[in-house]
Amino acid sequence: MSREAPVLAIDQGTTSTRAIVFAADTSILGQAQQEFPQYFPHAGWVEHDAEEIWESTLATVRGALSQARLQAGQLPALGITNQRETVVVWDRRDGKPIHKAIVWQDRRTAGLCQELKEAGQEARFTASTGLLLDPYFSATKVAWLLDEVEGAREAAEAGHLAFGTIDSFLIWRLTGGRQHLTDATNAARTLLFDIHRQAWDAELLDMLRIPAVMLPEVRDCADDFGTCDPALFGAAIPIRGVAGDQQAATVGQACFETGMMKSTYGTGCFALINTGERAVASTHRLLTTVAYRLDGKTTYALEGSIFVAGAAVQWLRDGLGIIERASDSSALAETADPEQQVVMVPAFVGLGAPHWDAEARGAIFGLTRGCGPKEFALAALESVAFQTRDLIEAVRADGALDKDLVLRVDGGMTASDWTLQRLADILGAPVDRPTVLETTALGAAWLAGHAAGVWPDKAAFAATWKLDRRFEPQMAPDLRERRLALWQDAVRRTLTTR
Repeated sequence: MSREAPVLAIDQGTTSTRAIVFAADTSILGQAQQEFPQYFPHAGWVEHDAEEIWESTLATVRGALSQARLQAGQLPALGITNQRETVVVWDRRDGKPIHKAIVWQDRRTAGLCQELKEAGQEARFTASTGLLLDPYFSATKVAWLLDEVEGAREAAEAGHLAFGTIDSFLIWRLTGGRQHLTDATNAARTLLFDIHRQAWDAELLDMLRIPAVMLPEVRDCADDFGTCDPALFGAAIPIRGVAGDQQAATVGQACFETGMMKSTYGTGCFALINTGERAVASTHRLLTTVAYRLDGKTTYALEGSIFVAGAAVQWLRDGLGIIERASDSSALAETADPEQQVVMVPAFVGLGAPHWDAEARGAIFGLTRGCGPKEFALAALESVAFQTRDLIEAVRADGALDKDLVLRVDGGMTASDWTLQRLADILGAPVDRPTVLETTALGAAWLAGHAAGVWPDKAAFAATWKLDRRFEPQMAPDLRERRLALWQDAVRRTLTTR
């Protein structure tokens, strides 16, 4: 294969699946996207149908190949990036899921997390996994499935059931059930993986009564994950790169140096700062996680996880009906009355970092008769900037940001100049938008292309990163501080764990 060969990336997200064919110069040759349903069976519960995710994956890969006018046999590698923490448990005998996938946003296991905290176990989990006890992560979701699905525990103990995050499920299906694998970044989000030893933690498995036989083998992010069944796309495609979506975006943004930071704005918002070979233990309730693992060498990151970013704009559209398209929100916000002081705390599924309050719920403060759709739009977009500011302050307090911040951003919300200008204003720091916004898929493509030997090394790949626009802060400092004070007061009123 030529070192200029194209690579396919599957980007399996929370609300849609995309497939993109990238040329070696990172330009897009073909792409396809398909949304799939969200299921909310009870308050705080969020589910996906794994079969619908699988069908969307097949459809988008075929669509991207068609648009690129390529045959599967022309691709030297395929990469996968995925929504993290979402849990699928399937039967090895027929490959069928035993229950709908439990999504990362789901809060049904808040009670179990609280029980473990009250039993004094959170420190044990954090020391090994770098994570906190929260329903966000995979482990308690798996425990719930084993307890609640009839016959599941017996089948698991007999070795019939397989657990995986979405990447593992897709690898299983793509390889015709021949491979049960994951990568270090996805494993690091399960609450079951010792990020220091790079191995599953037997004691934590026992604590949650999860049989080790259910778990996938963990490999590097750029590695051999098997080969697609030729019957799926017309030829076998090697799967050579896998990373959770936020880590893939970190790679796609070329944040390979210690101290580099990116923030992705999709359904949620996730900010990662590269901490190099050092796993920084946060004292401000950030997560210590794996940024990527290449050639057996682990690079770590501190992460701040915001559960609701773009989802707040979706709520304006679908819940309130005040906009027709998500892209309308910034134009509406730009015309809001500057005298109004509306603040939204979008805790629709609890608050993530640095608060980690699973029981907090959304609230809007400062309403007057002069408020309307414009002010709601402003409050929704500003809430994303305020939450990002909280994360960065926690990173600074942990000593992981020892130089002037320049934040690299990506994700759907970053197409809006107004939104990024307000983000820079609230942060009081520059915000850089790259020319290639599909950084999550690009990261997966680079991992696969690099492993296949057809794409360049880290340094050469980093040199391809190009700036589209830098947004410098323009807001007066006193106004920024007043807005921040309103936000902080609103969050205090919303928290249930004050």
